[in-house]
Amino acid sequence: MLSACNAGAYGIGIADPIYFRHASSLDHDTGAHPERFGRIEAIERALEERGWLGFEVRDAPAVDLAVLEAVHPREYIEHVRVVSEERGGGSLDPDTVTSPGSFRAALHAAGGAVAAVDALLGDGAPLAFSGLRPPGHHAEAAAAMGFCLFNNVAVAARHALDAHGAERVLVLDWDVHHGNGTAHSFEATAEVLYASIHQMPLYPGTGRLEDAGRGDGAGYTLNCPVPPGSGESTWLPLLEHVVAPVLREYGPDLVLVSAGYDAHRSDPLADCTLETDSFAQMALWVRLAAAECGAPIGVVLEGGYDLEALSASVAATLEALRDGGEPRSLPPDAVTDRCAAQARRWWRL
Repeated sequence: MLSACNAGAYGIGIADPIYFRHASSLDHDTGAHPERFGRIEAIERALEERGWLGFEVRDAPAVDLAVLEAVHPREYIEHVRVVSEERGGGSLDPDTVTSPGSFRAALHAAGGAVAAVDALLGDGAPLAFSGLRPPGHHAEAAAAMGFCLFNNVAVAARHALDAHGAERVLVLDWDVHHGNGTAHSFEATAEVLYASIHQMPLYPGTGRLEDAGRGDGAGYTLNCPVPPGSGESTWLPLLEHVVAPVLREYGPDLVLVSAGYDAHRSDPLADCTLETDSFAQMALWVRLAAAECGAPIGVVLEGGYDLEALSASVAATLEALRDGGEPRSLPPDAVTDRCAAQARRWWRL
């Protein structure tokens, strides 16, 4: 497999980290739905109380349609626009609803992820967070799914490859639900390594341990399913003993995190038991491994439906990525051992 990482002194630099937001996230009106605009209000209220943690706050632009079309066919993009803007909203699938403001919000959500990549790879920013909605990792190329309209992180990863000459991008998805759309976007290429820790069984039912990509992408999908009830003793060893070593060996030019917060013990849509600090610890493992590769980190908001847990966990993530520190080390458990054995088919752990 590819290997490009050498241990070094790289870390988050002196430039301010960047937080991308946009008011249009509040115009995606889903009604009485878990993925509601109150999520953004809760996050931004918590960050405002903390002075935005020293992040430079920028408005996210709308994504350029040519950039969006690198992942989603024009016909599908137009379908989303028509349902949202011309029909005044409606359901795109049983879980995914739109309002008149949804198409514009989705363009800015994808645009925030792309702008984060531009800041990281074009302007030399060390860290960027895209805190917009709707989320994206379930969106397939031509189908909305699981609250997601466009696959924000997939669009961002493709942009890094096409516009910035990145050769290797690692996407870590720690949302409690498997990111089927992201996995399918890159399952046949080594340009993007997709690593996911997710509860199984759970929606959408994809992400089996044995699914490792296909063709040129064989070995570049790393699925780490965990059983219901899993907490720090399972999640953190997977970061330490599986994901971080693979990241170092892969040697990405960029690390993107699909950051869902629905593995928190308070979340109503899943059954894992992470604490708020657990997300800080996962972020520290990512930061440490990425630093050894000199890779900047972009974070893209996904799920998380308990507002207090979501907002506190986002803040904890940003503080950990900004400040660094020694992550908590835990011994591997049986889940880690199984995932490590699968990863060793392609990687040296």
